[in-house]
Amino acid sequence: MNRNYRLLAFFLLLPAFAALATPVSIDDDSWKHPVIRPLPPIDDGRSLVPVPRTPSPGVSITEGDDWRLPSWSQPLDDLRFYSEESSSADHVNVHVIDITWRQINPSPGVFSMTDSGSAAGMSFPSLQDQLALDGSYWLRIWVTGEDWAPAWVKSDCGITTTWLDHDGQARHLPIWNPCVWGHVKTMFRQLFLGWNLISDPEMLFVQVPGGFYYTEFDFDIPFKAAASGDLDFATFDSWFHQAMSELVAIANGENSNASDDYAWKLVYTGEDYPFDTTWNGATNLFARDAVQAGMGIRNGITELFNFHLNHTPAYGAAIGQDGHIVIDESWPLLRDKRVIGAENECYNACGYHVSDLYYSIRMSNLKALQMRTKRLYVVPQDSYLSSYPEHWNWVRHELGKQREDAPDAWVALRTAQDKYWIDDDNHTWNGAPWVRNLERWLVQKDVGSDGMTRRGTDHRVNEVDADNGESWEGRQTDHTSGQDYFYFFVDDVFANDPGQQWQLKVTYVDTGNSSWRVEYANGSSLVESDPVPRANSGLVKTATIDLPNARFSNGLANQADFRIYNGGSEDLEIRFVRLVKLKPPAIQIVFTDGFESP
Repeated sequence: MNRNYRLLAFFLLLPAFAALATPVSIDDDSWKHPVIRPLPPIDDGRSLVPVPRTPSPGVSITEGDDWRLPSWSQPLDDLRFYSEESSSADHVNVHVIDITWRQINPSPGVFSMTDSGSAAGMSFPSLQDQLALDGSYWLRIWVTGEDWAPAWVKSDCGITTTWLDHDGQARHLPIWNPCVWGHVKTMFRQLFLGWNLISDPEMLFVQVPGGFYYTEFDFDIPFKAAASGDLDFATFDSWFHQAMSELVAIANGENSNASDDYAWKLVYTGEDYPFDTTWNGATNLFARDAVQAGMGIRNGITELFNFHLNHTPAYGAAIGQDGHIVIDESWPLLRDKRVIGAENECYNACGYHVSDLYYSIRMSNLKALQMRTKRLYVVPQDSYLSSYPEHWNWVRHELGKQREDAPDAWVALRTAQDKYWIDDDNHTWNGAPWVRNLERWLVQKDVGSDGMTRRGTDHRVNEVDADNGESWEGRQTDHTSGQDYFYFFVDDVFANDPGQQWQLKVTYVDTGNSSWRVEYANGSSLVESDPVPRANSGLVKTATIDLPNARFSNGLANQADFRIYNGGSEDLEIRFVRLVKLKPPAIQIVFTDGFESP
């Protein structure tokens, strides 16, 4: 309907609207009639045209979180979860193949697929026996421990000094030693090219370079070597960057004529800002450099969802000056074949203990998804997959999705302390060390003369671990100061979906007795959603609100895409907002394994 017809309809139906102006409950049918409300002006001088609102099919309210998705949404595949062992009932269909360097390279120039091995108190069957198992797998190679490396390497390379890792798991060889690294490269060539494991379609990824505690490549061993006078930064720096390039070259077949490259299967296990006090932060960006060399990346401690995982250049993420995490959506790692991995199983395991299990699982998964994780390590029992099936099913649907094919965009409203940055004067932002929100293609910002929110009421301290610090979950309006709105901004690519049917799920604290609503643009009109009533129960609830004909083109005040109004008499506290696509995206782009297909 064009603008003139809409105005004509308005005047013809005005008497009927006036007769229906009595407030109604969503429990009867009277809400289905059109309602007219005052329409505020846009900040840039344009005014939205007042037209009758054709209501949505109402508002539904449930207690707690609502993780439901439309029926069209499906996971990218059933290989998003990986673990030590497969468990098809839990959708864990990717198991590990563990091998030590010693078991496959027992003597100089000799390689074996039939020897067994052990590391970290675990026994490993032969590579031949492990490859005989059905199903997709990921590969973990234990390289640097004295008992993981072949016994002959120490004597051949003249290694007399090793270093104990931080947990006493093993003493480690200097992988940066030219002789040691030369033998390591030979081993990788045999695995990748001689035995063709890199091209095995069942092998989804391999963690590299295989060093130090649990092969996680923490830098405590190089730092200890530096402290003992056995390593300087120039040597480690030169080795590291050359080594990453050499592993990529090996995975790509080196000088062979192979048309396919497989370096995208390599997953670097180190981290951004690796607690480098030895070389004054000179290694801070080594994880980013590994990604730029062509590798994927994984983080093993997203259970600490507040700590050390906000400014992560390897993931294309940085803390903006306003305290929000900004993702560079053009960062190639986010869209190509490479893996972004995370691990969420250490809640009441790995030496941790949580006081609020669901909260910890929920927040760690939101953190992993905010980091654009494509594959997630879980342990069915320790991750409590069967205890929270609705939530974990939603996570599985989210992993690896892009803006073009994601079923939703969301924001967890909060402010949290990142204790890693407390004493860092070289990296700061407004409000540091506090970080605002966890956001995935939907951003809430404090803007304008009526949209300055304040922290929520759910105060958390040291959940999971003391490093995780302090957080305030939720944000709330400040009615006494005239701050009655939350303003939201939708990613332009996600929003560019002509003909889409939009639905909003708002998780809020049910305090007060007034109603609140959503306001959004519909072409040149401002549309107000049906009112969401409050019952002053004190419970956390989720309201599902249809947004018919919504257009997210920065048409509201402060160039926002939509806003939530507390009703003008009582404050509203919001915890989580999720914008859902009820239909498949109109622009169909085929993604496989989280990357765009040609």
